[in-house]
Amino acid sequence: MNRSPAETSDVVILGGGAAGLSLAHRLTETGAASVTVVEPPDGPLRPAERTWCFWGEDGDDLDGAVSASWSALRVHGADGRAVTVDPAPFTYRMVSSTTFERRVHSLLARSPGGRLLRATADAVRDVPGGAVVRCTLPSGRPLTLRARRVFDSRPPRALPPARTQMLQHFRGWFVRTGAARFDPAVADLMDFRVPQPAHGLAFGYVLPLAPDRALVEYTEFSRAALTTDAYEAALGHYCHDVLGLGALTVERTEQGVIPMTDARFPRRSGKAIFRIGTAGGATRPATGYTFAAVQRQSKAIAAALRDGRGTVPAPHGRRALAMDAVLLRALDTGRIDGPDFFTGLFRSIPPARLLRFLDGATSPGEEWAIGLRTPVRPMLRTAAELPFVPRRSRPIARNGESHR
Repeated sequence: MNRSPAETSDVVILGGGAAGLSLAHRLTETGAASVTVVEPPDGPLRPAERTWCFWGEDGDDLDGAVSASWSALRVHGADGRAVTVDPAPFTYRMVSSTTFERRVHSLLARSPGGRLLRATADAVRDVPGGAVVRCTLPSGRPLTLRARRVFDSRPPRALPPARTQMLQHFRGWFVRTGAARFDPAVADLMDFRVPQPAHGLAFGYVLPLAPDRALVEYTEFSRAALTTDAYEAALGHYCHDVLGLGALTVERTEQGVIPMTDARFPRRSGKAIFRIGTAGGATRPATGYTFAAVQRQSKAIAAALRDGRGTVPAPHGRRALAMDAVLLRALDTGRIDGPDFFTGLFRSIPPARLLRFLDGATSPGEEWAIGLRTPVRPMLRTAAELPFVPRRSRPIARNGESHR
């Protein structure tokens, strides 16, 4: 950590969110490369504390970063009927950005080739033998970093053209109730007992942290985000009228917007400049889940660098993206009823298989069997028309990164 900040690294990572920190974690863990992580200095560019959720198994190497987990998942249909499933061998897990950040920063500090740099990355470009990053330090002094490879996790300035672009947008309250209202073992993944928008779908999301504490969210899949007042009204209705929580205190909030799109995200913006995270297409188009894909890609990148390969694997396979494109289009056109569709999956498909499907880890045979449990005619009609739908550019919704 006594090196000059202008010294060349094997790798420079831009951004200290889930994707940037995860890649730094894997590279320092394996010793595959010397790493400099460039994070924004304290101020408006640094995101607020947030949470990331994913499916995991006990004993994986993220155990120390997990702040809460749930061994049962529940989905409430719009008809009020609930289905509770045991996702074993998986549990649903929450990672706090603050905890994960501390862990990776500690790894960087202990690594002979690790460095954390607080600076604003202004520009990055290819040069012979690698790339350079031009930064501005908090003092205002310019700084140039050199690396053999740069991995850029910063949000893109514009989304690539797409046939379908929806948004997963949400606001959550970390609440404390006056009495025990939650079962800490059960996560309510989707609760459709909320008023549905004219276009898209809406659901509640409850992650209990203690019998009297939970993260309670209101989420929509639709074309445009809501105002803060609209989210607050929806959360108030859900907490009081649907969940019946009674008196409660809101201790903290979080809010986000995640693109749900069949856009083709380029995985590199230069010969030695690679895009990772949401900017590199890691967000699963039909669900908004990102964290698990980021872990898979980070492991693959670390292994490639360790073995002397310069490739960056795609975060999702072509088959998964093709299925997601059909589902997104079917949701966007209203050909399928979103609440019925997702509730039906949880009611009819073995939970471990469904979770692997949502993560893109199922076989063609398993996917065929799952497809037969969906509304076949609307999905086939959508698949037939999709090749003829033009890709168009649309404005990007600013947020930061995925909640999941």
